[in-house]
Amino acid sequence: MKITEPPRTPAQRKTDLLARLEREIDIWVATADADGVPCLVPLWFVWHEEAVWLCTRLTNPTGRNLRDGRRARLAFGDTRDVALVDGDVETFTARQVPPAAAEAFRAKTGWDPREDHASYAFFRVRPRAVQAWCEEHELPRRHLMRDGVWAV
Repeated sequence: MKITEPPRTPAQRKTDLLARLEREIDIWVATADADGVPCLVPLWFVWHEEAVWLCTRLTNPTGRNLRDGRRARLAFGDTRDVALVDGDVETFTARQVPPAAAEAFRAKTGWDPREDHASYAFFRVRPRAVQAWCEEHELPRRHLMRDGVWAV
């Protein structure tokens, strides 16, 4: 999209975001520890039942931050087509994860963490706020979700 093109409607932005959540395989995951030290990593994900499901080891900074902080900011890599998702995090061990979520993750990524090392955990990120915009002219009306409720 170029700045000379008309801005997308919020409804179109939501449609584009939901399509991207289905299509993309990697998402940037931003967390912080108890001291506020930030951590930013790309992880595989799946959009399943209105939540983003991630998987990483509980023994690394991201896993600990997701578990302990219970919040994350997610973003896609393209800076000209921004999507930011702020969400609340729940942690599931390989034994606790709902089978449908684990299977959706395996189907999308080709990897089943339940069959890997025991330190892997699943994390469900339920969106609380969502913003999406392309270029400066879409900054107005960029908030698609607030307080866990779609605004469009």
